[in-house]
Amino acid sequence: MRLQINNARIIDPAQNLDCVSNLYISRGRFAGIGDTAPEGFGTADQEIDATGKWILPGLVDLCARLSEPGGNFQGNIATETKAAVAGGVTTICCPPDTAPVNDTQAVTELIQRRARQAATAFVLPIGALTQGLKGERLSNMYSLKQAGCVAMSQANQPLQNALTLKNAMNYAASLDILIMNRCENQSLKNNGVAHSGAVSSRLGLADIPASAETTDLARDLVLVEETGVRAHFSQLSTARSVDMIAEAKKRGLPVTCDVAIHQLLLTDYDVIGFNSTFHVTPPLRSHADRDALIAGVKTGIIDAIVSDHAPLGRDDKLLPFGESKPGMSGLETLLPLVLKMVDDGTLDLITAIRAVTVNPAEVLGIHTGSLETSLSADFSIINPDAPWQLNKADMVSAGKNTAFDGWHFNAQIEATYFQGRPVYRNNPV
Repeated sequence: MRLQINNARIIDPAQNLDCVSNLYISRGRFAGIGDTAPEGFGTADQEIDATGKWILPGLVDLCARLSEPGGNFQGNIATETKAAVAGGVTTICCPPDTAPVNDTQAVTELIQRRARQAATAFVLPIGALTQGLKGERLSNMYSLKQAGCVAMSQANQPLQNALTLKNAMNYAASLDILIMNRCENQSLKNNGVAHSGAVSSRLGLADIPASAETTDLARDLVLVEETGVRAHFSQLSTARSVDMIAEAKKRGLPVTCDVAIHQLLLTDYDVIGFNSTFHVTPPLRSHADRDALIAGVKTGIIDAIVSDHAPLGRDDKLLPFGESKPGMSGLETLLPLVLKMVDDGTLDLITAIRAVTVNPAEVLGIHTGSLETSLSADFSIINPDAPWQLNKADMVSAGKNTAFDGWHFNAQIEATYFQGRPVYRNNPV
């Protein structure tokens, strides 16, 4: 099928494109951009007038839990990929903290098979760095890579043993495998649930100091330098972490990093009231930390923005703050929140879109997150002037645990296409 979308504002940071033009799709792939159809395109089977609308590449999310296999989270691959495309996300990396853990080819292949059956978005499994995520014995990274894992990770159970981590990095480096680390020293965390500061003291919540992140990050950077492994640091939350990554990049270490979207919009002050919806890991930090994270995105020190999607059940969040499960449902709100930051003047449009499209694709070394000719036709059509309000009851995800319920937005996703097919429609376009 040949599809022609006319008069849209086409925004593609990968090609430094921001122009009003036509987009052409043929046989599920991008055929070209321009005022006239590319050679050999012929006559379109369908034309869409997108005057006043935007076209963005499909988003690439480096961290989203899809709840399958296992029952740690709500929903399954079918429901959560539908939630993803409702938010313009067409490529999803799922951490290995499934049940069973993704530490074997069988689990990796199961995830991929369920994703093919859903046929809604690309699902890229991340393999477990150690067997069962227990931090003791290394997983068979070679077989996991062969099965289709794009990286190895400990998810939210960072390795505490430095020797085991060094051995894992050496093994991964020998296979040119990307390691995705979330830094958290469990001794310093000490079962804390909130950022160490005036708010946690006032509320009497067990605190998590910034050093719980930065001490592990310092250790990991030393080991990266020693082993030469490609390392991606996930969900940074402190100002000092941004400085450390900047210094590591300046010295030429093969490192990248990301930040969860909620860390750019919320702070520990949002925890006042003991609302467990704001219980996330790492915890919401101070205003100074948030400002440093935003500056990191602006300057390119932070490569990507992620949803850190964790769809939890109602009962998981009805518990008292310290006893509730940490996590937030974020696939559907990633793009709306990023565009809200653009509306507020916090980020410029190209930087914001780059952080959720081509940058995360480059972290993984995959060809997506762009409207380039011959790539899979994954994109969304946005109405930039369609005010709406988020109602968590209307969310597609099985997890309704969002801190942004009731927030107002100006830009609305009208349709998402995956491999040239419409997989989500809001209003007819």
